[in-house]
Amino acid sequence: MDYLGIAFVSVCSVVQFAYFFHRTAEAHLTDKLLIVTAAAEETDGFLRFMQSAHYFSYTVKVLGTGGNVTGGHQRARLLREVTGILSSEENLVVMVMNSVDVIFAGGPEELLKKFYQMNHKVVLAAKQLVEPEERATRGSFTVFRGRTPLGSVGLIGYAPYVNKILEQQNPLEDEDEDDPLFATTLYTDPLERERQNVTLDNKCEIFQSLNGALGEVRLKFGLKTARLRNTAHDTLPVVIHGDKKARVNLNSLGNYIPNTWNYEGGCQTCDRDMVDLSQMKEYPRVTVGLFIERPTPFLPEFLERLLVLDYPKDHLSVFIHNREVYHEKDVQRFRQENGAIFRSFTVVGPAGGLSQGEARNMGMDLCRRDAECDFYFSVDSDVTLTNRAALRLLVEQNRKIIAPVVTHRGKMSSNFWGALGPDGYFARSEDYVDIIRTRRVGVWNVPYVGHVYLMKGETLRQQLRQRGLFTLSRLEPDVALCKNIRTLGIFMYVTNRHEFGRLISTANYNTSHYNNDLWQIFENPEEWREKYIHPDYSRIFTQNIVEQPCRDVFWFPIFSDKACDELIGEMEDYGQWSGAPNWDTRLQGGYDFFPTDDIHMAQINYEKEWLHFIREYISPVATKVFSGYSTKSYALMNFVAKYSADRLANLKPHHDTSTFTINIALNRKGVDFQGGGCRFHRYNCTVEAPRKGWSLMHPGTLTHLHEGLPTTNGTRYIAVSFIDP
Repeated sequence: MDYLGIAFVSVCSVVQFAYFFHRTAEAHLTDKLLIVTAAAEETDGFLRFMQSAHYFSYTVKVLGTGGNVTGGHQRARLLREVTGILSSEENLVVMVMNSVDVIFAGGPEELLKKFYQMNHKVVLAAKQLVEPEERATRGSFTVFRGRTPLGSVGLIGYAPYVNKILEQQNPLEDEDEDDPLFATTLYTDPLERERQNVTLDNKCEIFQSLNGALGEVRLKFGLKTARLRNTAHDTLPVVIHGDKKARVNLNSLGNYIPNTWNYEGGCQTCDRDMVDLSQMKEYPRVTVGLFIERPTPFLPEFLERLLVLDYPKDHLSVFIHNREVYHEKDVQRFRQENGAIFRSFTVVGPAGGLSQGEARNMGMDLCRRDAECDFYFSVDSDVTLTNRAALRLLVEQNRKIIAPVVTHRGKMSSNFWGALGPDGYFARSEDYVDIIRTRRVGVWNVPYVGHVYLMKGETLRQQLRQRGLFTLSRLEPDVALCKNIRTLGIFMYVTNRHEFGRLISTANYNTSHYNNDLWQIFENPEEWREKYIHPDYSRIFTQNIVEQPCRDVFWFPIFSDKACDELIGEMEDYGQWSGAPNWDTRLQGGYDFFPTDDIHMAQINYEKEWLHFIREYISPVATKVFSGYSTKSYALMNFVAKYSADRLANLKPHHDTSTFTINIALNRKGVDFQGGGCRFHRYNCTVEAPRKGWSLMHPGTLTHLHEGLPTTNGTRYIAVSFIDP
């Protein structure tokens, strides 16, 4: 018999509801089971519940989706009306349950089998932890084997008996107040319990309430499936419920159950509801919020990455909040050079006096108030997006809120939290490390995202209408935002399906230098390399592009133009050039037979960084070209020298006090100076036109007597190290 159809015909004139019906191959069995729930709206939690029901082919009746469920009284009335219609169906098993914080972990066949084995007419869900507000509502509770019966979590039974239980419920006078414990009173009465033939699922055969029971549940993985196992009773619950403080845990379990992710097939639902922008006539319009809330290394490069995003610039509206006077010149330069290519470009600087939370509210509100804004993309200045398709990939994933996974390289920190601790802050989830190290790849429901994320404009205008989401509490702005989002029942996701980029460190950024990013070789080595190492450096090892203009003199690319320019700028800003004296207190012996007009790296407090540069980038080249030699990667003499016709134009023939020497050209012959070059006497060989950013590497003693040829015009700069003295 089609029980769902009977119920619809009988009660549709009284209540408005939606129903989902799916026949299975074993209709003779699953037609004996009907799931009944109530929901006022299709929240993210409700949609997840329905997806899990559909996966297992449950027959589900949903009451009140038109907005008729406003409280416990309304819910109880709707449930009584439906079960009353079905009360004559003695063989029909009805499960009445919550739908917002519930996931099915098993199918109808398993559920019915476990119900029949319990050999009772009605089975109540059990909950280990009762919240204080529930105690205040219902007074003291009787605990059975450490658990309290709760009808709001779920109950299952034959239709006539379920109807009798619901009919005995006393409607609350306050229709806006829910009655989550209506079955408790019944169960605590021994006579009534026996008369109704009611039992408690105290071993979690069917129902698993997570609240207060997290210590006794574990994910159990097969190759193709994942199940929740109750370790206390060695059971596999069919229905998982996670209200109150356990909602975050339920969301985490929903990343795997039912068959959301498994070891054999990976993510099974990642492509659900995705869109293909290549098939759209026009790309969605995006408001991009860029936030510079502290001194940040490599900020010009951060801004320039907006230009290389694989997204139409006339579909991007840019909002920049910059709190730092130090960065004003970078922001203004970027705006002047590129502002016109975007749909709009707004900057609020330090003079605006906005707090971080106020600025983030403003950026979000620009999208919220713009009916044509389809997405809001928030990016902090400590995010390095290396994937040019990042924005397009996030849009195509088509989630209300989604963030790319970005991490601090070499560290365990990232832009998301996998779990929450008792204080509402970060706790490491079981899968956190696997996600950031991409041992598990997918789209993950998480309780917190920060630094970079994408939100739908529709979500801002409908579900996140309240302004000031970043400043509604005393929490940090991003923590406050995520707490408000969780409270509203909106899911947040992160994706590690692609490599998106990384987070940079801002904690120890010193802005007292002329070019401060030069000092970031330890804190942010990848950004340092991208900015300062020659783009062809890696080809030294893959394509053998090292040249040999003279015998045992090797020539290779090492510095970018920016590195050369900034190193010259740093030295000129310091300004205390030696003047090439023979007597030099900077030297260990105090006397130099072949002095240069120079500034030592130690004088600008750059010795430690320079030696690290030698270890990381010079030593591998030395090992390659000087076969069999193992360098110590140490140098006592590290300096920038300059040659000009009016100061020191040349350097007499000499040997260096080194095993080998590097000599890096920092500017261009024919552009910045005339003349110059290096002549090696033993081989009568001259390198006349050193390339900017390229280094000569040659033995320092015994064989390679050399001289610096006269600079006839302009100023020539070189960086020199005597390695392994």
